Amino acid sequence: MDESYEEVEEAVSPPGQYFNSSVICSYVFGFLEMAIPIDDSKTIPLIKDVFLPINPRFSSIMIRDENGKRRWKRVEVKPEEHVKIPKFPESESYDHYFDDYVTSILTERTPQNKPLWEIHIIKYPTSNAAGTIIFKLHHALGDGYSLMGALLSCLQRIDDPSLPLTFPSRTSSSSQGSKKNVIQKLPSFISSFFSSMSDFGSSLVKTRMVVDDKTPVRSGYEGTESMPFALSSISLSLDHVKAIKTKLGVTINDVITGIIFYGIRLYMQEIDYMARKAKSTAVVMLNTRNVKGYQSVKEMQNSKVKGLWGNKISFLQITIPKLSQSENCNPLEFVWNARKLIKKKRRSFSVYLIGLLLDLEMKLKGPEAVAKIIYKTLGNCSVVISNIFGPMEQMALANHPISGLYFTMTGGPENIDITIMSYVKVLRITLRTLKGFIDEQKFKLCIEKAFDVIFKAAMEISRTPNK
Repeated sequence: MDESYEEVEEAVSPPGQYFNSSVICSYVFGFLEMAIPIDDSKTIPLIKDVFLPINPRFSSIMIRDENGKRRWKRVEVKPEEHVKIPKFPESESYDHYFDDYVTSILTERTPQNKPLWEIHIIKYPTSNAAGTIIFKLHHALGDGYSLMGALLSCLQRIDDPSLPLTFPSRTSSSSQGSKKNVIQKLPSFISSFFSSMSDFGSSLVKTRMVVDDKTPVRSGYEGTESMPFALSSISLSLDHVKAIKTKLGVTINDVITGIIFYGIRLYMQEIDYMARKAKSTAVVMLNTRNVKGYQSVKEMQNSKVKGLWGNKISFLQITIPKLSQSENCNPLEFVWNARKLIKKKRRSFSVYLIGLLLDLEMKLKGPEAVAKIIYKTLGNCSVVISNIFGPMEQMALANHPISGLYFTMTGGPENIDITIMSYVKVLRITLRTLKGFIDEQKFKLCIEKAFDVIFKAAMEISRTPNK
């Protein structure tokens, strides 16, 4: 116990301070859709015996010490104060009540005098599930990788609980680069160096001075982070996404990014025809850990493994390709353009330069100044995108099979957040959109149309193109 107390008396990490500042108060929401009605009788014991032991931060609050530095302080947790079970009016369909409830909790802040998490148990059926459990976790506790690893530690495989969960391989399809000697790699290194400098410079300009055009996906309103947002999601067949990947000779990330970019442009054109040529940028959140898949929570907390738990993220700014005026516009170009952009960014180390710059800014001006930079970066763009790989096997929580799994993030001034997560054979795209400005149903239909059009076009290709 003494060791645990020592661990939680550590200083709050710089990203933890950015995400819990006067400028940004960010949360990660994990949604577990249950296949059977929820029996909540074991909730409190599960929190005490399974959830709280995962990490001391779940039993800690953020305080300032005598020097004004933020630290984690261990406190006594009363689980019942963190569990919310809403009551809805009797109805034939609870979808509307569920959507309204989610909208309300997306913008609410958790009390700072209690550990920064909540669990919402929705015992009413919706069109997607027999019940839904929502984990609301403050971003200061960790990033999506850490928090998803924590949640997965509470779950078991349905087929065999003794076996570990497995995840889609993230290994590159080509290993030729690793076999090259130093001389062979030199031209690529030089190219990567200059590309990185260019990316880094453009990121600085974009963050400080350049702002995306006001369009149907970017209002330019101030203070949108506290305005109501709608949440909707799209389920795609992972097998169909893989079929596109194989036909085009690209990665799953390339396919999904191309679909999202094409769908965004279709929506912009449908709302305002001239907006299809507007200047729009996506901020893509990245996990900077040098790991191939999820580590167990025990591995994350291992002192011999450097910094797996926490916030290990950076971001890339990617220009959203414009929609051609030609009626013969090939939608597959959005996938190939996404591939070129992502491939270029992968070779760049500007992500790490951005991280170093934020660290320097932190030392010189403090966390509030860095939070303002992050806030401005997100506000200057049109959409924020993040993705997480989920398990390949169906899971259960306390013998409740989980039929669906997705997540979203809050806290920034962007009008659209798009998060992607795979689970078993489904790829879930979740859309968090500003209510009253984004037509969430039309936006969702445009993303679905983009997938259908790209899938059909890819299947008509007789051989894999050389792109």
